[in-house]
Amino acid sequence: MEQRQQRHEWREDTDDGIRLYRAIYHSKEWRFTTGMKGTRRFPTEWETIDEPKAEHWELLRETLFKKYQRKRCPWKMITDIDKKLGKEPQERINKDRS
Repeated sequence: MEQRQQRHEWREDTDDGIRLYRAIYHSKEWRFTTGMKGTRRFPTEWETIDEPKAEHWELLRETLFKKYQRKRCPWKMITDIDKKLGKEPQERINKDRS
């Protein structure tokens, strides 16, 4: 079965405006990009984050956890992020879910 890429996005308010973040999961690899929110006339210009910081991983984990609560993300993705952060993976909130 072919696995397609997954895209997860979140935003952060800064003094300069709204900064958008995008994490793309494909072939068991994460790729992070960022850019300032654009307009229809001047669309967002995405820049690659070559070495994501711990804060990027934390924000991604928070985004994935919210999706997990809505049954939109598997728990394994969250435990993989916890391992990257050097944390002990937590147990699932509801063990009946797969």
